Amino acid sequence: MNLNSKESSFLLSTLVQENCFQTTGEFIRWFDFQKSSSQFLVEQIPFDKLDQWYFEKDTQNLIHVSGKFFKIEGIKVSTNFGSINEWNQPIINQPEIGILGILTRVFDGIRYFLMQAKMEPGNVNTIQLSPTVQATKSNYTKVHKGKLPFYLEYFLDRRKSNFLIDRLQSEQGGRFLRKRNRNMIIEINEEIPIYENFRWLTLGQIKSLLKINNFVNMDTRSVLSCIPFVDKQIKAYLKNSISSRVFDYKIDNFSNDILISMIEDNRAINSLDEIISWFTELKTKYELHVKQIPLKDVSCWKRNDWEIAHDSKHFFTIIALSIQAGTREVFNWTQPLLKSTSCGLIGFITKKINGILHFLIQAKVEPGNMDIIDLAPTVSCSEPEFRLQQLPALPFLDILMNIPEDKIRYSTIQSEEGGRFYHFQNKSLIVELDESTNLDLPENYIWMTFGQIMKFVRYGYFNIEARSLISQVNFEKV
Repeated sequence: MNLNSKESSFLLSTLVQENCFQTTGEFIRWFDFQKSSSQFLVEQIPFDKLDQWYFEKDTQNLIHVSGKFFKIEGIKVSTNFGSINEWNQPIINQPEIGILGILTRVFDGIRYFLMQAKMEPGNVNTIQLSPTVQATKSNYTKVHKGKLPFYLEYFLDRRKSNFLIDRLQSEQGGRFLRKRNRNMIIEINEEIPIYENFRWLTLGQIKSLLKINNFVNMDTRSVLSCIPFVDKQIKAYLKNSISSRVFDYKIDNFSNDILISMIEDNRAINSLDEIISWFTELKTKYELHVKQIPLKDVSCWKRNDWEIAHDSKHFFTIIALSIQAGTREVFNWTQPLLKSTSCGLIGFITKKINGILHFLIQAKVEPGNMDIIDLAPTVSCSEPEFRLQQLPALPFLDILMNIPEDKIRYSTIQSEEGGRFYHFQNKSLIVELDESTNLDLPENYIWMTFGQIMKFVRYGYFNIEARSLISQVNFEKV
């Protein structure tokens, strides 16, 4: 088998916790020191204290004086999907495509990932583990007149590196208007300086850090979700190898189930062609009409000196922050952010069908989607307790809200991206039901193997919430 393929190097790296530079414990102590030794100050301010931001006179849209970065405006939505068919809301309009990139290098046969301890103003814990480069186009074209991000040149110049993964992936369709970022993993072979906030980690170490609440940021999780672990040679090798073993490592039962779900092509309940036909039919059935409107015309949302909020006090609010951060490209600035009003819930229900682990996938319409429908987790909602009380009930929410402990395979609290969202958190769950459990599926739900999921991730079909969960799947050793 070709152990030099990128897929095999990713798979091997996810099994390796040993690090020739520092142990995971040493890394965590270094990471904690970055938080305690850096001077960060984030405080809410009234809107009239915003610098370089203003409410446009005619529309009351909240925009930057440069016309860059992003603006907050209104949209009017109509759709035949779901129980609510018309509404309007504020939304972030950020048409430029940013870079979320991780730089890798192979040391002693193991692929390492250069990760950054990065401050974002909306992070619940100030610093989270971030990609090597995490930058909007306005950032890396220096609209802010600050420094360029370290290592940016390797992601802009193909002569300097080998591009292993390069995908356009969507952002939150309920809060961004048709926003995408470039998700990248590149490889270099040369020696490079390692700056203060950066460290090399194996993929296995990063996966173990994903078990810690709010440690690995959403941008990192998005990039990790794009990683392929198998190719034809690896599939053939694993099918002929001893069960529960990868290379020379024995893995736990659920990891083995995931691995089999990645390599088995013949026992999936739905073929790829059937899934594509299902998805295509829903795209022709569901309609989505989104009209951009002035922020001042968004009904049921009111602005005072400190926030823009919905009359019901549900959903998000819009606030302004003043930020001081000595480790950023710009040391101090102000900006608006969307603030969470509760902890959300995203989760996959899984079960074995034909002896193969399948994931229950939802086709979901959100107003900011590029093409009407994205593939999403089984459940994805911002206010689970509120939605549980509503009629009609959100499909399968009651299962995830009341799942027995012994059915939970992954459970963490994870943040959304702290550059636009203030203290947005989701409880992230992957649960496994008994094979004998029968579920009545609405028309916009379908079972997929993990291998099928990875094929659709490659082409940008899965939304950010699903990719966040996908990134947490690990091949854990026993």
